[in-house]
Amino acid sequence: MPFSNSSELSPSFLLASIPGLEAAQAWLAIPLCSAYVLALLGNCAVLLVVRAEPSLHAPMYLFLCMLATIDLALATATVPRILCFYWFGSREIGFGACLLQMFLIHALSAAESSVLLAMAVDRYVAICHPLRHAAILTNGATAKVGLLAMARGVLFFLPLPLLLLPLPFCGSRALSHSFCLHQDVMNLACANTTPSVVYGLTAILLVMGLDAVLICLSYLLILKAVLRLAAWRERLKVFSTCIAHICVVLAFYVPLIGLSVVHRFGKDLAPLVHIIMGNVYILVPAVLNPIIYGVRTKQIQRRILSLIHVTDRTPR
Repeated sequence: MPFSNSSELSPSFLLASIPGLEAAQAWLAIPLCSAYVLALLGNCAVLLVVRAEPSLHAPMYLFLCMLATIDLALATATVPRILCFYWFGSREIGFGACLLQMFLIHALSAAESSVLLAMAVDRYVAICHPLRHAAILTNGATAKVGLLAMARGVLFFLPLPLLLLPLPFCGSRALSHSFCLHQDVMNLACANTTPSVVYGLTAILLVMGLDAVLICLSYLLILKAVLRLAAWRERLKVFSTCIAHICVVLAFYVPLIGLSVVHRFGKDLAPLVHIIMGNVYILVPAVLNPIIYGVRTKQIQRRILSLIHVTDRTPR
């Protein structure tokens, strides 16, 4: 039945169910809930550890706190609603709620991309200009970068829901994910979506695309500086400080690129692929980021052990 957002009835969309496994969705939601709880615990632990450990009050770890906060917000904006659908059958999502969720997903993703770029610049300055690092990346400058990252995400992606707001929607109301994405909602409109398509692509290229290019450029400069070192041991020692950040960048951009490819070229793929890729995009960075930095940072390891009243001393 056709519907329009200008009608008296509030328009709504239908979240994607797992095809062929609708009866088992309550059980399949348990791994999703477990991943969400793990993301909450891991990112909250990072925030508590950095706050409690004075030696971690440095730009790299302040940026890590920003990543943790963004991941918490992004997961909380999506996963509880998915769990309500899987456990209680609440498949329908209102037009306004869908646009808000869509905006939060895109704006927070843009902010995370900006923070990852800032972390790459931090690594570049620390390795290539170590004497100027403390003067350039002060805690005050780091806080301003965080505010700019959030403002950038809001300014670039606020027009997306505004462009969709006046459009009529008709025909199918079924989304291809268990949450709202701009491309997904836009495809259900029965009107000219060219302005929305053009602006959405432009915003993605100017934010995530540009950030990815600049991150690669930063690491090319870092690699060039590392190769100037005479000893291989020194090269490995210096470059090892970047490993955690490289892993976090891959955990963010690989699902993002995968989801984009599925939307662009995966029209003939099974619906399950779209659902899995969407959930991977939302949860993988939130789950992996605290694990990666927890494994790579001894101060975080020790502080977490002390928080749960376990010492790292082995019995003799």
